[in-house]
Amino acid sequence: MTHAVVPLAAAALAGRGTIPPKVALAGSVLAMLPDADVIGLRFGVDYADAWGHRGATHSLAIAGLVAAAIAAVWTQARNWPAFLFLFLATASHGLLDMLTDGGLGVGLLWPASEERLFWPVTPVRVSPIGAGFFSMRGVETLASELVWIWLPAGVLAAIGIAARRRRA
Repeated sequence: MTHAVVPLAAAALAGRGTIPPKVALAGSVLAMLPDADVIGLRFGVDYADAWGHRGATHSLAIAGLVAAAIAAVWTQARNWPAFLFLFLATASHGLLDMLTDGGLGVGLLWPASEERLFWPVTPVRVSPIGAGFFSMRGVETLASELVWIWLPAGVLAAIGIAARRRRA
């Protein structure tokens, strides 16, 4: 669920005039979408495969295709701010996962490269997959996400809201 916080904070920073609430909500859903790739694990797709967990579905290319597909069927997404927001909301998932301290990395540049990437600094505790989330390690993950993702996102959202109130 932490992935949804980033586009919601970005929408709050930008304001309703730039990112309408329905687009913000769509962005929060799209930010979680790349992890649907875990379904493949149940069907024999190896974690390290291009279509394995944190592979192609976490790439900038797929983020662009998803945003384009939504813009093709949803008129509210057929403007540059909305399209760019939906693209960045989807792409934010892989970019955030690159901050984690575990796993094989993120296939951010797929299909140009199948290399799995991390940022040079990885302060976020990697989340256990599945029921392992409901463990002490899951609690540690949530605490890490609160510090490194929720808190900065909340500050950005508050800045946007305060700036608009000040102008009003």
